[in-house]
Amino acid sequence: MKLLSIAVPCYNSEGYMRNCIESLLPGGEDVEIIIVDDGSTKDRTPEIADEYAAKYPGIVKAVHQENGGHGQAVNTGLKHATGVYFKVVDSDDWLDKENYPKVLEKLAELVRAGQAADMVICNYIYDKQGVKHKRTVRYTSALPQDTLFAWKDVKHFHLGQYILMHSVIYRTRMLQDCGMELPKHTFYVDNIFVYYPLPHVKTLYYMDLALYHYYIGRADQSVNEQVMISRVDQQIRVNKIMIDQYDIGKIRNKKLRNYMISYLNIMMTVSSIMLIRSGTPESLAKKKDLWQYLRQKDRRLYYRLYFSIFGRSMNIPGKGGRKVSVALYKMANRVMGFN
Repeated sequence: MKLLSIAVPCYNSEGYMRNCIESLLPGGEDVEIIIVDDGSTKDRTPEIADEYAAKYPGIVKAVHQENGGHGQAVNTGLKHATGVYFKVVDSDDWLDKENYPKVLEKLAELVRAGQAADMVICNYIYDKQGVKHKRTVRYTSALPQDTLFAWKDVKHFHLGQYILMHSVIYRTRMLQDCGMELPKHTFYVDNIFVYYPLPHVKTLYYMDLALYHYYIGRADQSVNEQVMISRVDQQIRVNKIMIDQYDIGKIRNKKLRNYMISYLNIMMTVSSIMLIRSGTPESLAKKKDLWQYLRQKDRRLYYRLYFSIFGRSMNIPGKGGRKVSVALYKMANRVMGFN
């Protein structure tokens, strides 16, 4: 059995997938690299996947499927995973060459000790093109370090400290057993990938080192602001799926419940600001509909989010109010640099 399965969703990724795969190969026989070619047709992505599978038969698997989107590629990777742990690395990102071996060593140590945590968390780097000083997202103020812990041991997460796909490694069996199925042909499903398994996570482990390089800079990237605005309907879809997934009030652990509420708050904020940035009457109607959707599903949660700092700032009435919302968003983006 492999120690770590890494799914690499690829869709017309010829220009950058080699850099990603090469960063994963130093894991050697402990690692299983599952390259999922998601119906690529415009370049040599399928051939490159097969090339690596032929060159490293004990390490690399090439899986070809009809185009189903990022979520379906992750689903496929998880179905083929045989490792104790599972991680997703997007084809334009890569793992840190110095810290990658350290993480593998720690995963092996946990497995040998019979203490395989359900979720292992590491820091990640916003590797933004043209920015000299890259920002690292760390969790030192929120999570105990270098020890197994539970949700009751978690402290307060600050703005920008949310656990994302980049920072998480899941225990494969837990992830498979929890029944998560990401939707097809939908962007931004990485939010579901992180959010849905949370109540099933009983043990956690945090390493204060930067493992994942999250590349930002391509014009066609899903987190590019103009792309996000053009795909806002998919953002809304993911937002509503997350609202539907759990009755938050029934999450017993208070710290986990508060974290999940905070995560939903960020999702509502991102959806709202993209609809405001779009600026059309149709988009503003969609923003109102999204908040009403939350109200119909969970009135208590609706009031908690609507009257939070984020909720109030996204729902200031009138054209002037929307300008204030956009100004606050731009200020946050300058500080956080998240797209």
